[in-house]
Amino acid sequence: MRDILIKGEKVRLRNVKQEDLKILWSLKYGEENPVWREWDTPYLFNEIMDFPTYTTNEEKIRRYDEKLGVFSELVIEKDHQIIGTIVYYWEHESARWLELGITIYEPNYWNGGYGTEAINLFIPYLFKHLEIERVGLTTWSGNERMMAVAKKVGMQLEGRMRKCIFYKGNYYDSLKMGILREEWEAKEL
Repeated sequence: MRDILIKGEKVRLRNVKQEDLKILWSLKYGEENPVWREWDTPYLFNEIMDFPTYTTNEEKIRRYDEKLGVFSELVIEKDHQIIGTIVYYWEHESARWLELGITIYEPNYWNGGYGTEAINLFIPYLFKHLEIERVGLTTWSGNERMMAVAKKVGMQLEGRMRKCIFYKGNYYDSLKMGILREEWEAKEL
């Protein structure tokens, strides 16, 4: 397995290494109610897990596809400090239905364009290594920043499941957004 490093102006993306696991565990599970979780998918139950369990789970989840030469999860770094992660996962692999997910864990790095740049670096990585025609993401109407980032990178609203999420006394929509390979390539010209 070879390392991957994708450099942007604000951030760089690289594969997760063994020495990153303690930092990632701390960012994800070091606090009982981290602020980032309010925006990620707060309506899903996210249990706290200890470090050994996290390490075991990460080894199962984090994948490197030898044949394709692609990592399913990359860390997002700013000045060599991990500020987030970006992943792809299959909604349905044989149908080539792929989604991405991104989390910037540190609120100090919200609204600075770091997530936008990370997605702009990750999408061509996916199109280069995977035989797919679309990259999508799913978010909820309570996460206005994620909707704005998706639009900035050229994604379109493809589906809205209205008022299907009940959270803290309010109903929210689930939103499917995506961009096709030809739309990405036209944007890059």
